[in-house]
Amino acid sequence: MTAAPSRVVVRAPNWLGDVVLSLPAVRDIRSAFPAARLAVVARPSVAALYEAVPEVDEVRVAAGFTAEVAAMRGNFDLAILLPNSIGTALATVVARIPARWGFATQGRGGLLTRAVAVPDSVRGSSQVNYYRAMLAAMGLPTSAGADTSLAPPPAWRDQGRALLGPGVFFGVAPGAAKGTAKQWPPERFAAAADRLSATLEATAVLLGSAADAEAGRAVAAAMKAPSLDLCGRTDLRAFAGVVASLQALVANDSGAMHLGAAVGIPTVGVFGPTNAEETHPVGARATFVRGVADCSPCRHVTCPIDHRCMTTVSPDAVVDALLREVRA
Repeated sequence: MTAAPSRVVVRAPNWLGDVVLSLPAVRDIRSAFPAARLAVVARPSVAALYEAVPEVDEVRVAAGFTAEVAAMRGNFDLAILLPNSIGTALATVVARIPARWGFATQGRGGLLTRAVAVPDSVRGSSQVNYYRAMLAAMGLPTSAGADTSLAPPPAWRDQGRALLGPGVFFGVAPGAAKGTAKQWPPERFAAAADRLSATLEATAVLLGSAADAEAGRAVAAAMKAPSLDLCGRTDLRAFAGVVASLQALVANDSGAMHLGAAVGIPTVGVFGPTNAEETHPVGARATFVRGVADCSPCRHVTCPIDHRCMTTVSPDAVVDALLREVRA
């Protein structure tokens, strides 16, 4: 591609946490093509979040291959693919986008006009670096920082505050996608939440999707202090509004954790089977606590033994880590 593109589309990651960690790359794309119209094609589950990203001019929602092709056909000069799948590359070919850039993963290199191997230098480091390494290999300048920040629009914050009602609140997000291995036990969350309720003089809010409702109920039942259960009661806009209205957040390695870090509230993530070096929360007031086990990180969906990587994390360790961020 010799001339600068005037219409650029970014194929977004499919998971909320990955979306947040890809924001520095999206901002680098905006800086590289300042005069272009920058669009994002994203799944319905994450698309709304880009409405809070000022660098993005347009958000196109697409559920499935056919919808993805329709969203892109005839509209763009350049597609930049953040996911690794062969399906996302094929969609850009069928959509007849002339320039198609991405990592040469899953054997899709022949479908792309610029394809590069994943450099060894980013393996085992933050996912932020993974996305930007692809841009750098394409010849685009990348920033030194890691700006994952998000500012939910006022309407989202209003929705969040309406759901919370009067008072002071902190968040507890006990769920996690892709199985139970990443989930800290409910009784540990409950013990941490009870101590935080007393220390912060605030009410715990249980957060998550409808799929996290069972985990939320288990935490609430084990708590001594009162709580507010919002699991399954928010869409993504309201969810972001709620999180931005909190004093602090405790979460598993999950989209909720990354969102808390992005909106700038004190956030601590609990890590066990996943690699904290790759997916730790990125933000000025975010940190994590990691369990100790010889088998970690294993990336199992369910633990085949005794969940030792998570049960070695004590409630006091998590609370102390969060309070350091609150008081910083």
